[in-house]
Amino acid sequence: MGVAKALLVDDRRDNLVALEAILQGLPVHTVAVESGEAALKQLLVDDFAVILLDAQMPDMDGFETASHIKRRERTRHVPIIFLTAADRDAQLALRGYSVGAVDYLTKPFDPWVLRAKVSVFVDLWIKTQQLQAQSEVVRERETQWRALTEAVDEATTLLRSSDPDAQERAVTLLEQARWG
Repeated sequence: MGVAKALLVDDRRDNLVALEAILQGLPVHTVAVESGEAALKQLLVDDFAVILLDAQMPDMDGFETASHIKRRERTRHVPIIFLTAADRDAQLALRGYSVGAVDYLTKPFDPWVLRAKVSVFVDLWIKTQQLQAQSEVVRERETQWRALTEAVDEATTLLRSSDPDAQERAVTLLEQARWG
């Protein structure tokens, strides 16, 4: 199972450094990019537990970036927390939620609040990974059980036949199924 990752997207390098510092010590690896385009490229190669996305960036702003993220099958379920320096404008927050954000924080925000929010999504990501791993183990066991059941049925049929070599073939069949 991989390490949880947070994608940090802000056109200002000093903001990215501040975000990395705030998240330090959490069980999350941060990946910092300086544009919406770079974020979309990063999302093609990596899976993320959460995205911290600056709403106001040149070229492709956070809202447009979020729209692209939510349109892609691979990334549509990744939680997005918008960060903005704008005054507490309800319209901007509504716009953020309408493009799929799970939260919207206005700068300056309390770093402990941001840590707590990111921590929730990291924990959720880790639990989801664990569940997927457990599901895979269950699927493998079911497949093995089916193969063994089929081998037992086939061996039973062989043992009931009048063929003199049937018993030996039945034993071989069961051993192969068991050690698969």
